[in-house]
Amino acid sequence: MRLFAAVLPPEDVVQELADVVGRLRKLPGADGMRWTGRAGWHFTLAFYGEVDDGLVPELTDRLARAAARTHPFELALHGGGQFGHGRALWAGAAGDLRTMRLLAGRAGAAARKAGVGREDHRRYRAHLTVARSRDAVDVRPYLDALHGFRGRPWTVDELVLVLSRLPTSGVPGEQPRYEAVARRALGAAG
Repeated sequence: MRLFAAVLPPEDVVQELADVVGRLRKLPGADGMRWTGRAGWHFTLAFYGEVDDGLVPELTDRLARAAARTHPFELALHGGGQFGHGRALWAGAAGDLRTMRLLAGRAGAAARKAGVGREDHRRYRAHLTVARSRDAVDVRPYLDALHGFRGRPWTVDELVLVLSRLPTSGVPGEQPRYEAVARRALGAAG
């Protein structure tokens, strides 16, 4: 199964972002972007790729330990950026990014200790992907529109192990489907 560890924003924060993305989708050239659906809005902590079913219980246990050792922290959507010369447009984060990076590192370590090979070894950068493009796109108008965006803060209080099902129909615009496999409370160690 294709898995990753994530932080999921609460519904009211998702709605704030949906309002902003609605405005972005009205900008010139927006119809050439593949916009991520609301169900796909998450902060990936660690991407694991294909994980053997037999390793999932150990991974889940180790993620529970990582979550228990990490205290809840404040986060807010803030600004935006791009990867790959406009191939990915994202909303950024503000708040306790130090703890977010710590949690991401612990989620990666949990995978290594559980015997799960990780495909993602880049320096962690908190981001929530809102659109992608197969070609390089001038995203300056989108970045300008995201520049002043700051959502309301919320307390991140759980780490979520997510199953990702990629589209298989071949229908243009079909989105991946995501399902929470396990939710582990932060700071549960006391």
